[in-house]
Amino acid sequence: MLSEQEHPNHAGISGARAPTGSPVISVDAMGGDLGPAAVVAGCAQVLREDPALSILLHGDEAQLAPLLARQGDLAGRCILRHAERAVTMEDKPSHVMRHGKDTSMWSTIEALRSGEAHAAVSCGNTGALMAVSMLRLRRMEGVNRPAIACLWPSRGKYGFNTMLDVGADVKADAPDLLAYAIMGTTYFRNGFNEPRPRVGLLNVGTEEHKGRAGIKEAHDLIAAHQETGRYEYIGFVEGGDIPSARVDVIVTDGFTGNVALKTGEGTAKLVGDLLRGALRSGWVSMLGALLARGSLDRLRQRIDPRRVNGGVFLGLNGTVVKSHGSADATGVAAAVRLAAKLAQSGYQGRMAERLVIAAQAAQDAGPEGVAQ
Repeated sequence: MLSEQEHPNHAGISGARAPTGSPVISVDAMGGDLGPAAVVAGCAQVLREDPALSILLHGDEAQLAPLLARQGDLAGRCILRHAERAVTMEDKPSHVMRHGKDTSMWSTIEALRSGEAHAAVSCGNTGALMAVSMLRLRRMEGVNRPAIACLWPSRGKYGFNTMLDVGADVKADAPDLLAYAIMGTTYFRNGFNEPRPRVGLLNVGTEEHKGRAGIKEAHDLIAAHQETGRYEYIGFVEGGDIPSARVDVIVTDGFTGNVALKTGEGTAKLVGDLLRGALRSGWVSMLGALLARGSLDRLRQRIDPRRVNGGVFLGLNGTVVKSHGSADATGVAAAVRLAAKLAQSGYQGRMAERLVIAAQAAQDAGPEGVAQ
């Protein structure tokens, strides 16, 4: 394990410039339900896959140093930065904002803000992570409420859809939902090289007369800015459309999105458990499972939430990936892998450009929010 002074990409505590060279990911080692062992194991997995990657690991040195010592072949690629405390799931975001400077979460985001890292990852308290990220990184121009975007397994040609917001803020008015559409399409376009993603607004039905007044206002606003955002708006979509081939980006508020996400994860686990139980119910079933082992393994990987773990905070001046709190090493590795990919993509600049254009268009809009 290198000291900070020995690290070739180290920019210094006070350096506010973007890091150069190979990607550096800042990781909060203390926020997960399974403890720092799962985080270190996940980081080690990704470091072995990508020899160009480096990790800046934040947390209690007494706990982390022995874990890192067991990964001897990775010496020199993981820097340990000591933090006195960890943010717990019970900590209120407001308290962390006022008193959290000595926590591993704060240190993780600060490394991104100062330019020492290209992206940040944490399994910790979502509300606290968003609050600290907004405080230290600030919102992009044209963004009132940042959003968390997730990848959702789908029947589409890319195998995944994007949904946002899935928990950053329970509220979202029409301009917020327009910003989500623009951010979500930029994220999807970057990830899958789709020039014109299809956007749908989640509602209780696809008919235009359904939904509350704010949803109908957002419907008109998102439709009016298709050219600004470079997307195709297909209108309202329902819950059953989330994994469908009909849409690429699903836009909703954080309350609805988080409920949908947790329901989907729970359903995937239930299906997996029921399938395992059925295949172990007798010798004929076990023989069938043995013969279909390859297909079943592919199905298991396809619906495994750990392999698409990582919600991306969109709308901030920096890339932050929120890993699930209960993530094991596989889940942590997926989140770090996603952060590394985004860090090298340049999507932030393109997103900022689209948001500024939309904000300018909104200034020229009439009372209904549709450009005149």
